[in-house]
Amino acid sequence: MPSTVIRPRPAASEEALAHFQRLLKFETDCWDVHYALYNDLVDFVLLDVRAVEVARQGYIAGATFLPHGQINEDTVSVYPAETVFVVYCAGPHCNATEKAAIRLARLGRPVKKMIGGVTGWLDEGFELISDQ
Repeated sequence: MPSTVIRPRPAASEEALAHFQRLLKFETDCWDVHYALYNDLVDFVLLDVRAVEVARQGYIAGATFLPHGQINEDTVSVYPAETVFVVYCAGPHCNATEKAAIRLARLGRPVKKMIGGVTGWLDEGFELISDQ
């Protein structure tokens, strides 16, 4: 009897390829964001979508604070329509990125989630800055 790891059976290779290619349209990772930030390749706006008072305790240099509940047409109107937003929150245990991505997508804005959030950033050995 096969293990629960391979039950149900993995998808066909073509289906897996389509899935994982599609997934990259929605997600990026901490390493790629860090590389872009520190190699003058920033072609996106990095949004920290946590509550500002929490975010100020430790955030990614170059990030803009915009709590997910405050994302609306007015708060993003300062950015051109083609601006790509990359959202992050505390980490895998936080769904603020999904809430932010939904709001941005409803506004017709391109958006990706930075998987791992602050937890992933720190796991990669990258530093946070704070306003305290």
